Amino acid sequence: MTAAETRSAMQEWRRYLDNLTKATPVEHGLDAGEIARRRAALEADPEAWIRYFFPSYCKYPFADFHRRAIRRILSHPEWYEVLSWSRELAKSTVVMFCVMYLALTGRKRNVMLASATQDAAVRLLAPYRANFEANGRIKAFYGEQVNPGQWTDREFVTTGGVAFRAIGAGNAPRGSRNEAVRPDCILVDDFDTDEECRNPDIIQKKWEWYEQALYPTRSVSEPTTIIWCGNIIARDCCVVRAARRADHHDVVNIRDRQGRSTWPEKNTEQHIDETLKKISAASVQKEYYNNPVQENAVFRELVFGEVPPLGRFRFVVIYGDPAPGESRKTQASTKTVCLCGMLDGRLYVIKARLDRGTNQEFIQWYIDLLEEVGDRTTVYCYMENNSLQDPFFRQVFMPIARQKAAEQHVQLNIMPDTARKTDKATRIEANLEPLNSAGNLVFNRAEQDSPHMQRLRDQFQLFTLQLRYPADGPDCIEGALRIIRQKQRIIDPVVAIAGHKNNRHRL
Repeated sequence: MTAAETRSAMQEWRRYLDNLTKATPVEHGLDAGEIARRRAALEADPEAWIRYFFPSYCKYPFADFHRRAIRRILSHPEWYEVLSWSRELAKSTVVMFCVMYLALTGRKRNVMLASATQDAAVRLLAPYRANFEANGRIKAFYGEQVNPGQWTDREFVTTGGVAFRAIGAGNAPRGSRNEAVRPDCILVDDFDTDEECRNPDIIQKKWEWYEQALYPTRSVSEPTTIIWCGNIIARDCCVVRAARRADHHDVVNIRDRQGRSTWPEKNTEQHIDETLKKISAASVQKEYYNNPVQENAVFRELVFGEVPPLGRFRFVVIYGDPAPGESRKTQASTKTVCLCGMLDGRLYVIKARLDRGTNQEFIQWYIDLLEEVGDRTTVYCYMENNSLQDPFFRQVFMPIARQKAAEQHVQLNIMPDTARKTDKATRIEANLEPLNSAGNLVFNRAEQDSPHMQRLRDQFQLFTLQLRYPADGPDCIEGALRIIRQKQRIIDPVVAIAGHKNNRHRL
């Protein structure tokens, strides 16, 4: 770092400290007795203690998952926790609140903070150091904390005798003591990186460093608090390994299973929508839902091409895959209706409707696609209908279909697909992947900017055999393909067999 860069960094640090001092004003005229009484009352209520000493950080009320984590960490002297909270849920900040409480109340004496690199660890330690230096309320209630001669950005010891040290993965933590006290609080934050997670040898090496160098710095006989902060960014990463050994693994996503913000006081639905729509579905899943799906793991490259005129198709199929419930915010299943046709051995995905919505909207999609085809070719309409779905098909969907058909003066005949299906993931891979790899699964290029087609594309690109991302769209396309092949075998069995490239009995 050049001299000019050093001066600029120091000026920025001073501004940061000034702002922190201004944000923590102290009432004048408090005598020692009043301070002691208020300090005791605040320490008895950790949440109130945090709000009082860190007002600039506590801009929004705590969510329930924050409160539960604070109680767990502060109530167990010996504790191992992994926090896999989504971005924007303040996991590192909440941990800082807890550790500052433990340090200032004398419960912990030696804090070690580790990260992927030394610089990253120093950055994560900076808020601790800043609050010890400039937080007026901490100074008023706990005294001056800066200990001259033992105060750097990498390590420092407060006047209360609590040591803090930042260390990067791979560096030497052995012998880290504060007088006779071994580290009794080990923090591991942002330890995994995307690049390293692509190399299992590096992950193994970092994990061995943690288990064989960092963790053993603790005392065997004294209670130790160990906290990991990190999202699940890969199926095998150090956070995942730590979670297997932890007393508690807390996973909180940006939205819950009902599709609602887990911290609505801070992250509104509109804010979440605006943020997430600007990045890929894979990135959203990894960074905000702890779901590291791999793009193009099975369907390596999707083909978008021109669809022949519908009049060239002997028939087309509109196939629907219903989903339980009518919530637009559920994170589970999506309703899907697709218009597909097969010509010259190619399966064309002509139109797609894939979204969360009501049963009324689901049936309307059939009508919309029927009108899209018009009288240019024959249309068969099917809906997935296994034995569990059958009552709903007859008692809910069919009455809606009859009502809408009468109101809109259309002929809508939806036939139930009662075929017994095999495992969803393997069925999709076995029947669609060979078509796709041969370039014979073609998505309508004219529809590629449609939000419905984009959702369908995302589900294909993020499809895995573990179904870590919804696959209702691919499941719907597979259903349409199966119906098309059944019709082909009935209409022209010889041609159907000869044209099936994957059939070992082809002529």
